[in-house]
Amino acid sequence: MADTPEAMIVEHVLDAISDQRLRAGTKLGEQMLSDLFACNRANVRRALATLSAYQVVDLIPKRGAFVATPSEKEARDVFQARRALETTIIRNVIRQADDADIAALRAHLKTEHAVRQLQDRPKAIRASRTFHMLLARIGRNSVLEKYLSELTMRTSLIIGLYGPTHASLCADDEHARIVDSIIARDEARAQKMVEAHLRHIEDEIDFTQENTRLGPLSDILRPAAG
Repeated sequence: MADTPEAMIVEHVLDAISDQRLRAGTKLGEQMLSDLFACNRANVRRALATLSAYQVVDLIPKRGAFVATPSEKEARDVFQARRALETTIIRNVIRQADDADIAALRAHLKTEHAVRQLQDRPKAIRASRTFHMLLARIGRNSVLEKYLSELTMRTSLIIGLYGPTHASLCADDEHARIVDSIIARDEARAQKMVEAHLRHIEDEIDFTQENTRLGPLSDILRPAAG
């Protein structure tokens, strides 16, 4: 839970990116953020510096802060990095997962299925990211978990900018098959399936067409009342 103005700004921006509500290229004005979060501009600047360190915001001299717009090359580099990282993570999962971890994975699959029935794309995207972060937690390597958190956030930006708007970018049974391979303790199959899954997501992205942001920025980032 955010307990400072800058932490609240960071939390809301990251959530909006993860949920596909905040698009690449959107300007994050200091005064607007200051008014929206009832804080001073020094708080805003610290928050924007943090977001820049996560590589999801670009700070451009004399122009201001903008949600980062990854190029096709940068996007493909992110997916290559994820494949390298997540094949290592899944190996750790095979070796580390206990009964409680398996139960958590099964419970998450049920959550994902329920979200898909709602046909709510932002929730489906968030559930997909949560699945990958759950694997990283089960792998019990906090450094890999931190790197994956940053890469999945950048992936959300890429999907928001270039991804199709009609699908969640995850075949319904891909996560389930990965979990099956974990339960079977089949390391080679699990690694192969994770790599294929990430390639499938990348292949669905159309770099010739950009999506546009939906709704006013103040509505997208507005803190909840109370």
